[in-house]
Amino acid sequence: MNTNPEISDADIRFSTSAADKVASLITEEENPNLCLRVYITGGGCSGFQYGFTFDETINDDDFVIEKSCSNARDSVRVLIDSMSYQYLQSAEIDYVEGIGGAQFVIRNPQAKTTCGCGSSFSIEE
Repeated sequence: MNTNPEISDADIRFSTSAADKVASLITEEENPNLCLRVYITGGGCSGFQYGFTFDETINDDDFVIEKSCSNARDSVRVLIDSMSYQYLQSAEIDYVEGIGGAQFVIRNPQAKTTCGCGSSFSIEE
């Protein structure tokens, strides 16, 4: 049993810009108890795909990242289940805005190939 340990930026990095965007979305939802859940599922064109959802429940096997926002007053929590955590170790979760729009981006050194949309990937076994 995991008992919800907090993980450090050395394990999985969650950027300040991502924290700011999550805080903004939680404010829009008007539910301060929400956490961002990041998970991996089978599927997509490369074998695995990333998923994001809001969740109020912290499960026993969840790893928790607490990240301060840029205003240094607010913070957000990110939940990652133990199965997804093994595929996300050393990854960076960021929020980027550019000419093509704005989106959450995962830079994952374990991903050997990614599809054009960036939401699915494969790993070497």
